[in-house]
Amino acid sequence: MHSVNVRQLKSNPSMALREAKNDLVVVMNRDTPDAVLVGIEQLGIADLPHVRRALAVSLFRGGDISAATAAKVAQVPLADMLSLLSAMGIPLYGGSPADAVQEMDTGARWLAPKR
Repeated sequence: MHSVNVRQLKSNPSMALREAKNDLVVVMNRDTPDAVLVGIEQLGIADLPHVRRALAVSLFRGGDISAATAAKVAQVPLADMLSLLSAMGIPLYGGSPADAVQEMDTGARWLAPKR
């Protein structure tokens, strides 16, 4: 087990993440343990691809990441992620319906053959 304090975590987060791939990392806030970093592979989950997809969907649904980033988190092609989100009834566009119509019109103009 390793420990880092908050200042170390802020100044060099990659070190803590590297350590978390091998063992637990306790984040200390002053003299009190405040959090534990655990590498996702360290959890020992048998079906890690499903966990990655669930994380990606949850983060996308919450507006924390884009669909492209969700695809990277899930380690699937973007088209597969878009299909999964759509099949789950999760809106792929967060704007208003009027904004969506305007975006689709713009896309259609871009795709229209040039004269």
